[in-house]
Amino acid sequence: MITPFKANMEIDWERLASMINYVIEGGTDYIVALGTTAETPTLSKEEKRDVIRFFKQQIAGRVPLVLGAGGNNTLALTKELQEMELDGVEAILSVTPYYNKPSQEGLYRHFEAVSKASPVPVILYNVPGRTGVNMSADTTCRLARDFDNIIAVKEASGNLEQMERVKALTPNDFLLISGDDGLTVEVIKRGGVGVISVLANAYPAETVEFVQLALKGELYAAAEKLSRLDNIVSALFEEGNPVGVKTALYLKGVCSNTMRLPLVSGSEALEAKIKNLIDEYEK
Repeated sequence: MITPFKANMEIDWERLASMINYVIEGGTDYIVALGTTAETPTLSKEEKRDVIRFFKQQIAGRVPLVLGAGGNNTLALTKELQEMELDGVEAILSVTPYYNKPSQEGLYRHFEAVSKASPVPVILYNVPGRTGVNMSADTTCRLARDFDNIIAVKEASGNLEQMERVKALTPNDFLLISGDDGLTVEVIKRGGVGVISVLANAYPAETVEFVQLALKGELYAAAEKLSRLDNIVSALFEEGNPVGVKTALYLKGVCSNTMRLPLVSGSEALEAKIKNLIDEYEK
């Protein structure tokens, strides 16, 4: 989920409460807070603490809560996990270390430390386009096999062959989750269980609809529903995430399109494009 900001760059708690209700009422199975889409790198330690408390209060047990908890300093991350208020949290979503570009053995040892430090289950997050390193299927499998509390991977490598290999090599109860809205149906076709979605911030009910169709084996119908949103999905990422989805939410009257630097609000051209796509989709 996004983090709405006011014009003065403070967190807009009223809009965040509305967003939480919006996605829950849209039928989403669980909420991920403090992920990439939340502009988490720009939130202070105190703000993250307040966000966690706010989500718990607003969700009030209606759906499970997953928290983003990753970093490229393994020692600092493990200490943070021991200090985080994780009571009532279903799992953490932990991204591969970024910028350092560790080897596969480095990735394994990093997540070994995360697994041992985390009091809740761990969802691995592989997104090489953002981190500069791809976690191989073999490393994912090794982690899934060696640590019982590593329960899933959010795969955003875009490599369907790699995802097939993850599914083939990991234990039967290990979950493969799509990290790309546009590939969700293809990932489910390969044994995936759904998507941790950016699109669902703006179109929760519609996202739930095509995911549920795919999970029921109605792949053609699911692909058709998703195809109607393809151009919107592409536009959401033209100027980076969450710039696009905040632009869409602004145009839908849900929240402002205010970003914290180094991100900036979507350009006039992007705003016009997304407005046209929304109008076309919703007419």
